[in-house]
Amino acid sequence: SSEGKTTHTNNFFLPNYSHNFMGILIIPKPMNTAINILTVIILFITMISLGCTMEISKIKAHLLKPKGVAIALLAQFCVMPLTAFSLTKILRMDPIKTVTVLICGCCPGGSLSNIFSLSVKGDMNLSIVMTTCSSIAALVLMPLLLYIFSQGFTGLKDAVPYVGIITALVFTLLPCAIGIFINHYKPNYSATVTKVGLSILIISSIIVSVLSGLAVKDVIWMILMPDVLAVAALMPLIGFIMGYVMSVICRLSPQCSRTISMETGFQNIQLCTTILKVAFSPQSIGPLFLFPLLYITFQCAEALLLALCFRCYQRVTAPQGGKFWNSQPYASKAERTGSGKLRPYKGKNMSMKRENQKEK
Repeated sequence: SSEGKTTHTNNFFLPNYSHNFMGILIIPKPMNTAINILTVIILFITMISLGCTMEISKIKAHLLKPKGVAIALLAQFCVMPLTAFSLTKILRMDPIKTVTVLICGCCPGGSLSNIFSLSVKGDMNLSIVMTTCSSIAALVLMPLLLYIFSQGFTGLKDAVPYVGIITALVFTLLPCAIGIFINHYKPNYSATVTKVGLSILIISSIIVSVLSGLAVKDVIWMILMPDVLAVAALMPLIGFIMGYVMSVICRLSPQCSRTISMETGFQNIQLCTTILKVAFSPQSIGPLFLFPLLYITFQCAEALLLALCFRCYQRVTAPQGGKFWNSQPYASKAERTGSGKLRPYKGKNMSMKRENQKEK
């Protein structure tokens, strides 16, 4: 068809001129079905495992004092979509790339943020509550934001598969609710469900990676273009920085600020992959359904670098000298045990003890 016309593919319309850039990806139907099913399974297991870490009492505690959660939601659904929109405009990305980046930017927070919040000594309760709340809020905010930002691009008004996105979002809330139910009424089973889920998750992820690699091996170079790589690298970094800056401006504690920073930069990659793979046809999305995997590589690398910087900063600024009892010949009053006795000498202090005994 001629440039500028539209073709119906999987419940949405996409300008055909995007195919001039991305080419047409043909995946055998059995392989495509297998990848779709496994992608949905990965999303289901991820969300049910997240639910198993939730406690209703902790959710209530944070909802009664919602300042941290409110700021986190503001950062998640303002900073990341605006970042995605701005980068696609600056880099002048073609329509299918734009849709891909906008969907990723409008996704809720991902479960990996909980792990990295722990690595920077963040507030784990806040982190888990924020991930859950953003997943619930995304049911309304994600389609709304995609509609608003897609108006800024020619030919994208009908390109966003809203039905597929809402279906995927509902599907994320159901397993999360099941996980919360298990943790609340059958807490003894939570650890087992998480362990079994992790095993299935690893196996499914490996199979999906292999099948996806086979499916796009001839056009994989298209996802490694400079503009795609730039977006995948800059989006999480901007999210981490802006999330922290917003928290500091709102006068949250350093611990909460670090937590919100991680929550803002981390997107729900499993959800994004599911939407791109299931809601779009292979001919329209091309190899770009693998963009979330590129994004997660950069976000994990950058989060790890930030965590290492934080640990180094802690070491440099750690109290020294008389602050630690075992670095001095005698313990201070504040460092006495409950019985009023001094703590035993250890390490280098043993030699000082002997010298003191000789003097006596």
